[in-house]
Amino acid sequence: MFKKVLIANRGEIALRIHRACKELGIKSVAVHSTADANSMAVRLADESVCIGPPSSKESYLNIPSIISAATVTGADAIHPGYGFLSENSKFISAVEEHGFTMIGPKAEHVDMMGDKAVAKETMKKLGVPVVPGSEGVLESFEEAKTTAEEIEYPIIIKAVSGGGGRGMKVVHEPSGLEEAYRTARREAEVNFGDDRVYMEKFLTTPRHIEIQVFGDKHGNAIHLGERDCSIQRRHQ
Repeated sequence: MFKKVLIANRGEIALRIHRACKELGIKSVAVHSTADANSMAVRLADESVCIGPPSSKESYLNIPSIISAATVTGADAIHPGYGFLSENSKFISAVEEHGFTMIGPKAEHVDMMGDKAVAKETMKKLGVPVVPGSEGVLESFEEAKTTAEEIEYPIIIKAVSGGGGRGMKVVHEPSGLEEAYRTARREAEVNFGDDRVYMEKFLTTPRHIEIQVFGDKHGNAIHLGERDCSIQRRHQ
C-alpha cells in the first residue's frame, strides 16, 4: 500500500483521487498552478506544491516540476487522473526512472494506444473496423482539405493525444475547415503539449458504448461492466 500519492491534476478529477486516497488512509499531495492555489482540491490535500503559472503548459504539463514536487514531498506514487499527462509516455517513463510508481498504464501501452493515430492503425492491422479518415497525422492544411474531400463532409478533426473531448472540431462544409483545423491544433497544444491532429468522418447519430477493464501488475484483472457514453459532452 502506498503511503503518499501525488495527484498530477486539478479540479473535480483531483478531488476524486483525493477522496479515494482518504478512504484508503493514504496521504495526498496536490500540485497546482498559481491560479488554482485556493481550489478545493488544494485545500483538502495533506500537502500542496505550486508547480508554475496559470498556463497548463507551464504547470500541469510541466514534467520536471511535477517530478520535483514528488521528490520534495516524498511521494511513493503519482496519479495523473485523465487528460493532461495521463497519456504521455515520456511522463510515464520519467516517473518510473525517478523511482516513483505510476498509477496507470505503462509507457509502451500508451505509445500503442494513447496516440490516437497509432491506436487506429493498430486496430486496422488487427482487422477491427474503423471509421474512415486520414492515414495517420495530418501534416498540413492541404492534406486536411484533400482528406475531407475524399471522405466527404461532415468530418471531425481530433487531437492525436486528446482526451476529454478537447482538441476536437466538427466541420459540416468546406468553408469552415481551415479555422477548425487551426483551432483544433491550438487547443491540442494548450491541453496536451502536442498539436498533432487527424481526421475522421463525423458520425451524426452514433452510440458510444464502453467496457472498462482494470488490471494490475500482479496479473489480476476485472471488467467494470458496460456504460453508454453517448450523452457525454464535446463529441467524446
